[in-house]
Amino acid sequence: MTQPVPAHQPTLYEALEALPEGVVGEILNGQLHTQPRPAIPHAHVAARFDRSIGRSYGDGIDGPGGWWIFPEPEVHFVRDVEVAVPDLAGWRRERMPILPTDHRVEVVPDWVCEILSPSTTRKDRETKMPLYAQYGVRHAWLVDPAKHTLEVYQLDAGAWVEIGRFADAGQVAAPPFEAVSIDLEGLWLLQQPRLVGR
Repeated sequence: MTQPVPAHQPTLYEALEALPEGVVGEILNGQLHTQPRPAIPHAHVAARFDRSIGRSYGDGIDGPGGWWIFPEPEVHFVRDVEVAVPDLAGWRRERMPILPTDHRVEVVPDWVCEILSPSTTRKDRETKMPLYAQYGVRHAWLVDPAKHTLEVYQLDAGAWVEIGRFADAGQVAAPPFEAVSIDLEGLWLLQQPRLVGR
């Protein structure tokens, strides 16, 4: 009597790859985390950073160049096992001179930026920041569009040290991108007033 063939149990990465369009998946500490595409205030901050930092450090048009800057890259700290998708990430070109040919990036970023939202703040702070430190990311920024804040962290002896906290308006030049002056006020969208009865 033949034994039934056990059904294939998809790996976490296969489950991640099978997510529907518009859903972002990450594998963090052995668990699959999913979230929808970001809201407009979140996307606005990412686009502003991508333009200012990417133009200066990625393209070298208004700054020193020497970096690759990507929105939402799929970073494999351990291939198909520990997978993070930062809102933005950057690599010094001397550390990653040649870009990967598929969607996986297996070189640890030099900088990551997470844009906080009510549904991601806890994961970003309590799960992803320790993982970024564990794998040796040198710089991390946390941006909160609702609170109008930018927090800048640097890795020191395996632990994050806050080296700057900025709020509301003003120009900010923060490591590792000191050549770029970021207009904080330009990051925050004006909140539309709610119409009565809506």
